[in-house]
Amino acid sequence: MQCPYCGSTEIRKNGKRKSKQNHICTHCNRQFIDIYDPPKGYSDELKQECLKMYLNGMGFRGIERVKGVHHTTIIYWVKQLGEKLPDVPKEDIVPEVGELDELETFIGSKKTKFGCGQQ
Repeated sequence: MQCPYCGSTEIRKNGKRKSKQNHICTHCNRQFIDIYDPPKGYSDELKQECLKMYLNGMGFRGIERVKGVHHTTIIYWVKQLGEKLPDVPKEDIVPEVGELDELETFIGSKKTKFGCGQQ
């Protein structure tokens, strides 16, 4: 067995980490596990399917229930794609039509001015 960092064969055992044998190189004092399996990740096809579902209006948690991928992972994928998109050019034209949120009109029409409905 060789050290993956310096290539030395002067290695000794150094306890266990997550039920796997940990080794230490006596030459460079770096620790490593002899059998390392990197995280597998998701396939590109599954990522594309999840992103298509999001673009078609499905919610993050709905995609999680259907595909079995955690919703924060899907949010991370959407953010990664958003960073790759080019910036939208600024428009100098002022729009003629404006939109108002329903919440603002609801707040403006409260019947009571004090707490618990008392005047």
